[in-house]
Amino acid sequence: MVHTVASTCWECASKCGSLITVGDDGRVSKIMPNTKSPVSKGAFCVKGMRALPEWTYHPDRLTHPMRRVGERGGGRWERIGWDEALDEMADRMAAIRTQYGPTALVGAVSGAAFSRGPIMALLMRSIGSPNWMINQDLCGGCRAVSDRLTGLSMTNGEDIENAACILVVGRNPMSADPVQWMAIKRAKARGASLIVIDPFRTNAAELADLWLQPKPGTDAAIAMSMMQQMISAGRHDSSFVQQWCHGFDALAERVRPYTPEYAASLTGISAADISKAADLYAGGPSVFVSGHGIDAASNGVQTFRAFHCLVAISGNLDREGGNRRAKRPAGYTTYMDLLHDPRFRLPLELEKQTIGAAEYPLWAGPAGWQTACHNKSVLDAILTSEPYPVRGMYISGVNIAVMYPDTRRTLAALKALDFICVASQTMTPTAAVADIVLPKTTTLEEEEIDISQTGACVTYTHPASARIGEVRCDMEIAAGLVERLRARGALTAEFLPWQSQAAFNQFLIGEANIDQQALRRDGFVEFPCTFGDFAEQSIKTPSGKFELYSNTLAKLGLDPLPDHVAPLYARAATAVSADFPLVLQTGQREKTYHHSRFREQAWARKVSPDPTIRIHPETAERLGLADGCWILVETEAGAAPCRLRAEVTDRTAPDVVTTGIGWWRPEASGPEFAVLDINVNAALTYAGPMDPMSGSVDTRALPCRLRAATDA
Repeated sequence: MVHTVASTCWECASKCGSLITVGDDGRVSKIMPNTKSPVSKGAFCVKGMRALPEWTYHPDRLTHPMRRVGERGGGRWERIGWDEALDEMADRMAAIRTQYGPTALVGAVSGAAFSRGPIMALLMRSIGSPNWMINQDLCGGCRAVSDRLTGLSMTNGEDIENAACILVVGRNPMSADPVQWMAIKRAKARGASLIVIDPFRTNAAELADLWLQPKPGTDAAIAMSMMQQMISAGRHDSSFVQQWCHGFDALAERVRPYTPEYAASLTGISAADISKAADLYAGGPSVFVSGHGIDAASNGVQTFRAFHCLVAISGNLDREGGNRRAKRPAGYTTYMDLLHDPRFRLPLELEKQTIGAAEYPLWAGPAGWQTACHNKSVLDAILTSEPYPVRGMYISGVNIAVMYPDTRRTLAALKALDFICVASQTMTPTAAVADIVLPKTTTLEEEEIDISQTGACVTYTHPASARIGEVRCDMEIAAGLVERLRARGALTAEFLPWQSQAAFNQFLIGEANIDQQALRRDGFVEFPCTFGDFAEQSIKTPSGKFELYSNTLAKLGLDPLPDHVAPLYARAATAVSADFPLVLQTGQREKTYHHSRFREQAWARKVSPDPTIRIHPETAERLGLADGCWILVETEAGAAPCRLRAEVTDRTAPDVVTTGIGWWRPEASGPEFAVLDINVNAALTYAGPMDPMSGSVDTRALPCRLRAATDA
């Protein structure tokens, strides 16, 4: 019988509520938005409705384990069973562990926003390795480190619905987050003011009351000036600051030089518009909506700290219409709770050996945000054996060969490993260089629970679809591997006691007062929460207050106050030159794709067939580049150019060119699948400079040059 189940799409962090229609054969025939969801309120995107079913039922879906035959990357595979795959995986990993020690084994996932993150972390810890990689140094990591340092704990807590002023910085909600986009349009309809800070004219910028188009990478100067004006005019929340903030006097002195005129000289924005932005935001209640446009940069944490301090001194923290702090039901364990739970931690001295912890302790190791490695340092360790050898890797649900900068070096590092296992839904450039490939479930076949701050609720993802072939979820793969490693004496600890995802989910719910029948029936359960309860909900900083002046940074010898740090192209040693006269922005989102996913789907390729780079008409005319032509893009520090198709548009500023991420072609020859040709990461470097707090490298605001691709 055809039936419909309520669920939550967890393809991305928006976690939109969905209604899934399933046929007698167990196949999903339709996905629609759930208007009753307190998270999405009927918002949804085409990826959730169309891409997920086609991903699940695509004829090229991986459906059984495979072993490499012949040379690595040669494209020859033999089908094997799960027992054989897991036995070989355990044998190879145990052998590396014996020869080099457990730290020679590394896991890789997208991050801890979904269950696969903590599952991978606890798997590696069980083996005795603190080393697992996440993508967040390139996606949200600078924001998270700043949020943690300041103590705000407000990620995904934007109360757009009740805001009088919405400040959107470096984000295009129409493409990146349908929940935010619909909320912004509703807020505008009831009279809220919208400020957008973005070098690119996004849809939000076209809707804005005030659009500030700064020089790329200079956003922090705007935030510093907004604080300067609010403080000098007495329009900050002095009562909130006095009671809950640490270091206000030092911050006031730091921002004092940032007059609108000085900020204008740094950003290219008029002093009048910067003053207007400060005036609108000060009126409040105001909400700060941030995106990856100010992340993944060597000045990323300082940029976010400037805006986070703006939120704090304005009193727009944990108030209606502002940025709400993260809440949870009493007794519930979040993924981040689990990562930092002493019951699931390795000894401190071993955690200090996490690759990158010595250089970036706020990112990697025991004091790090997610405790993960520093990715570029892992690639270095593979190729140089410094600080120690890395010889084996288990990668699940992430396409690092596409998503990491300096693609050639990333592929060289992967190919240099003694053993690689990749769990994936499709044959990606990362899976193509593996020794063992495991077929992984999609989000329509998986069960997941999580907390949504947008709706103050626990969400449930229903495993609505019958599984295709022999696919397994992350927990099942990990549990099977742990069993075999235990038999081989290759475990240090037992940190993965769950045999199924359902058991793991039950652990997370714990003693929380959650109606699990309602959770599975409705796809969510709301929980009561109180805003502004700063005395009850601890502020996790050394001072116990929101730190405008960071005691943690001061102790590490880093700048304890926010500041504007010039972007790479404006620094003396790497400034824009006659040879590299343009500024490259990357990371632009598309509605059809999510990072590197769904590139195999015909409908998506029809909508967006090629990687494009947006060029202002004046710039295109000067360089002799026509709309639609293929061009070569080179960055000053990159090893080689990549090819992108020109899109001539005045949405980008003159001499600023803008492109997306994640491009490869499944139909191209392997193992690269065109990742060295049409992927912008092939033209970028992963060598630095790096943010001293997060270890993030610049992936935007980069000096570059363009020329026609004569062989295209």
